[in-house]
Amino acid sequence: MNTEPQILTSPLRAVVPLTSRRTLLAAMAATSALPALAQFRVEVTGVGLTQLPIALPAFRGEEGAPQKISQIIRADLERSGQFRNVDAAGVALDETSRPEMAQWRQRAADALVTGSVTRLADGRFDVRFRLWDVVKGQDLGGQGFAVTQADLRLVAHRIADFVYEKLTGERGIFSTRIAYVTKAGKRYVLWVADADGENAQSALSSSEPIISPAWSPNGGELAYVSFEARKPVVYVHDVASGRRRLVANFRGSNSAPAWAPDGATLAVTLTRDGLSQLYRISSHGGQPTRLTQSNGIDTEPAFSADGKTVYFVSDRGGSPQIYKVAATGGSAQRVTFSGNYNISPTVSPDGRWLAYISRVGGAFKLFVMELESGNATSVTDTSDDESPSFAPNSRLIVYATKQGGREALMTTTLDGKIKARLAGQGGEIREPDWGPYQKY
Repeated sequence: MNTEPQILTSPLRAVVPLTSRRTLLAAMAATSALPALAQFRVEVTGVGLTQLPIALPAFRGEEGAPQKISQIIRADLERSGQFRNVDAAGVALDETSRPEMAQWRQRAADALVTGSVTRLADGRFDVRFRLWDVVKGQDLGGQGFAVTQADLRLVAHRIADFVYEKLTGERGIFSTRIAYVTKAGKRYVLWVADADGENAQSALSSSEPIISPAWSPNGGELAYVSFEARKPVVYVHDVASGRRRLVANFRGSNSAPAWAPDGATLAVTLTRDGLSQLYRISSHGGQPTRLTQSNGIDTEPAFSADGKTVYFVSDRGGSPQIYKVAATGGSAQRVTFSGNYNISPTVSPDGRWLAYISRVGGAFKLFVMELESGNATSVTDTSDDESPSFAPNSRLIVYATKQGGREALMTTTLDGKIKARLAGQGGEIREPDWGPYQKY
């Protein structure tokens, strides 16, 4: 992924045999049945309290391109929950135009993005854009990209990242990736897709279950659990080369890999000494170090942002609850006290939030807890939520759920006010994991 940020001349994604992460009580969970799915439709619902109104007229020339750049940017920004689209119909502008600011103020727009898409003689596309602060009448900058058709969507995501960062002061997450698992018939597939769910590409296909995909901190590798040996075994795949290495294949079950922030080690759930317990192991394999000692099942580890703490699920108190333990091991402390069934913890990259799944009256709901106060809130209106994972800017959560009788991939803001449904045609998905920022 060593590509210059402004001039893109080659495909930027490597597709490889990969695979999966995060199960409920790993020894208890086997798999889920899901038809394969490669494309999603984005539907944004909800209204946030404060959203910046932004206008995105169609880019000049984009009608002749296979991807509508302005539409992709608009969907990215709306999905973030930070922006509200302002109607720009009937206006023709490109990045060289000097907009009439009074016109856009009249439309109640605070920001404006203009641009163009031109097909080059060698078949590539020249994509250019410019961002304007309508309120101040200022040019906030722009960029140009020369890309192949395959990278048009990625360019749109990078433009959305630029706009998001300029207007919010925070880094955008639209050019990041997600991983998830599907099952069609007897085939299990691990997919890698854009953060909006589009452009999904098969990384690994197997007749045996693939579960629990987990992105490495540098975005170059995926840990997962494969059942090809007729038992759960942990592998790590290099995304660029497709090479994989065996990390944990001890007696019994090996499952639920979670990366430490330094990328050097993984927390895993092993039954090598009896019940499922947490261990820490090098990402290249070797002898594990035990982290927990209990008479119950300990599983689903998740590192804190600073790497000093591991959150996990245990039924040591009689029902599944979330606990935490030092990353070097020791005594555990209980974290969740509301409800009698709390699983699937994940910690936000900024260290402020814990997302998890709680069973409430027979429904499985996504909750978000502020770690400092311990206050937790349900953020969904669905009843089959599972596998939450934070975006790298800690502003969004991706999770799987069921809507209309089938599995669906969703994103939500932390307050639950803005949700995006990433749904495919006749397909179901499970166990999404949101990858880190991309280096380019």
